[in-house]
Amino acid sequence: MEPKNILITGCSSGIGQCLARGLRERGYRVFASARQAADVAALFAAGFDSVRLDLDSSESIHAAVQEVLERTQGKIYALINNGAFGQPGAVEDLSRDVLRAQFETNVFGTQELTNRVIPAMRAQGEGRVINISSLLGIVCLAYRGAYNASKFALEALSDTMRLELRGTDICVCLIEPGPIESRFRANAYEAFTRHIDREHSVFREYYAGVEKRLGGSKPLPFTLPPEAVLQKVIRALEARRPKARYAVTFPTHLFAVLRRVLPVRALDHVLAAVSNKGQR
Repeated sequence: MEPKNILITGCSSGIGQCLARGLRERGYRVFASARQAADVAALFAAGFDSVRLDLDSSESIHAAVQEVLERTQGKIYALINNGAFGQPGAVEDLSRDVLRAQFETNVFGTQELTNRVIPAMRAQGEGRVINISSLLGIVCLAYRGAYNASKFALEALSDTMRLELRGTDICVCLIEPGPIESRFRANAYEAFTRHIDREHSVFREYYAGVEKRLGGSKPLPFTLPPEAVLQKVIRALEARRPKARYAVTFPTHLFAVLRRVLPVRALDHVLAAVSNKGQR
């Protein structure tokens, strides 16, 4: 049998690169995409079917999907939406443009890509859409409002698609990681320094903690390697009836339970303590 084709976004490092390597080793044909041309070239040199895909550009999304469809005779078994970034900062300090940029990548581009791939899945009679969400798509932590909102939106769109695709063999699954070893914090720190006016904010004392946390190398508690995400993605890909959600890391399992059982005020108290003045 020919290997099944999988398109993955955000493969330049971290979770995306781990997924690309792990699924290729498992026998899938992986189309590993990245935004920067240099990263695409590096993926190609590593032996991947690589393609440039910028989630902020409709033109790039269209071109990437067309290229993959042409190279696979129109067959894409799975789309793994991993490409995303985190924009730290108090909600009061988020400009309209900064909030829009968070949604352009994490929500609008991701959904546009999904909408372009689903017709191929319908034509072949099967498919899997696997969206990499987050613990912060389950509960909100303070000073992460843009990222919280984007992941809650991704969860809502995924749940809606799952309802709309009932009666087909196209499954929509969410993977919900907590802290994972990756460049996520380094990229978030870059977004923070670029977009948040720290010196003129009422939260400037808190932001000193943010810079220490994001700029440091100390891992967060319960951090797991990206292979933990790979394990759940494999389950979502290969289960006959995959689950709607797969939690990754202890904090995700814990807060999924706490959200169900605690009153709002009690949960707020816990989440405020976890935010820990920017140290976590």
